[in-house]
Amino acid sequence: MVILISAVSSTGKTLMAQKLLETYNIPYLSIDHLKMGLYRGNKDCGFTPLDDTEVIANKLWPVIKGMIMTAIENDQHLIIEGCYILPHYMKDFNKEYSEQIIPVFLGFSESYILENYETKIVKHRNVIESRKWPEERTKNELIREHSEFKTECLQAGVRYFEIQNDYEKELSTVFEFIETQKRHL
Repeated sequence: MVILISAVSSTGKTLMAQKLLETYNIPYLSIDHLKMGLYRGNKDCGFTPLDDTEVIANKLWPVIKGMIMTAIENDQHLIIEGCYILPHYMKDFNKEYSEQIIPVFLGFSESYILENYETKIVKHRNVIESRKWPEERTKNELIREHSEFKTECLQAGVRYFEIQNDYEKELSTVFEFIETQKRHL
């Protein structure tokens, strides 16, 4: 079983992965670590950390897909989180693999961002990992990113979870979904 968690940056992917690790004792991989390892190990890797999400995602996806397939083939459990798992990538797996993947695509509603930008989103973006740089996106940029991501999810036909009011309460719905899917596997 492989659990994939994808969302726009600062949505709580790493926090969710950490909670899943603690609940199920399943290791997780942050794609940010893979990205930076490849970049620092080889400046000619085909991207820079400042490139567009889709550019980086397209470079990393063959490696991530291979890792997912290997974990499934070896009957190993793994959680992979990052903004570089694009919704349309889920169509890259045949049934043998897709039945062993629990994909979670997560986002914030416009109203949630407007009401919680400073007090929750920016304030809690370092809850699991220490980021040395300040939040550079404005509310409107974050709203646009989440709206575009939601549209991509809906177009790809993947399950999308939108936080609208209460982060903790609504995130519990995502954990319940994962638990239900896990039981079916």
